[in-house]
Amino acid sequence: MIVGVMERTTTSARALKVKDAAEYLGSVHRQTLPRLIKRGLLKPNRALRYVLIPVSELDRFLEGGAK
Repeated sequence: MIVGVMERTTTSARALKVKDAAEYLGSVHRQTLPRLIKRGLLKPNRALRYVLIPVSELDRFLEGGAK
């Protein structure tokens, strides 16, 4: 579980699965992330078996850069 602002900036993962990304965003519901992806507010990496969301993309979203 990733909690707190300090841990957000020190995470070693470059991309997170949906469940982990939800925790990274502050414990939002895991179904919220597919909705954000569908609306174009988050850009996942779908090149692999799992939907992965880059930490840099999550940080951009948290900073209000969801354009």
